[in-house]
Amino acid sequence: MNSLNTTLIKYQLAGLGLLLMVLSSCGKASFYDHNNNVKDPWPSTDTMHFNFMVSDTIHPFNLYINLRNTTDYPYSNIYFFMQTHFPDGQLAVDTIEIFLADLQGNWLGKGMGKNKDLQVLFRKRGRFPMSGNYHISLEQAMRRKALPGIKSVGIRIERTK
Repeated sequence: MNSLNTTLIKYQLAGLGLLLMVLSSCGKASFYDHNNNVKDPWPSTDTMHFNFMVSDTIHPFNLYINLRNTTDYPYSNIYFFMQTHFPDGQLAVDTIEIFLADLQGNWLGKGMGKNKDLQVLFRKRGRFPMSGNYHISLEQAMRRKALPGIKSVGIRIERTK
């Protein structure tokens, strides 16, 4: 009887843990989250592409840029050229600077060992102006033709309330 009670308690705790994971993930609904691995060193001619479909033009969203770098990355920041192609053919171009380390040289990303993951909010509570297929491209805009220490680049789009 004692081992039966122990088994029941284990299943109840596992069920409670699963329920807590499901409930905690309900706060932010990501409808697009994709990362592309980058050739190391990252050539300035190698552009990262992201395609997604938008049907909701009412609810706001947050757009994040995801980066994974190593501690071998030689700079404290990185510049990107970002192009957004809209479903009607319009194009928006942005130049983005992201800081990867603070003024003391401490990496801002999370992670153990050499790899650091950083997620940076780029657009807060934006709205898509039209439904359809969107294409975002990111290319590194540093002065080096081949940029060492960047492992992956991505975007994440979350619906907000």
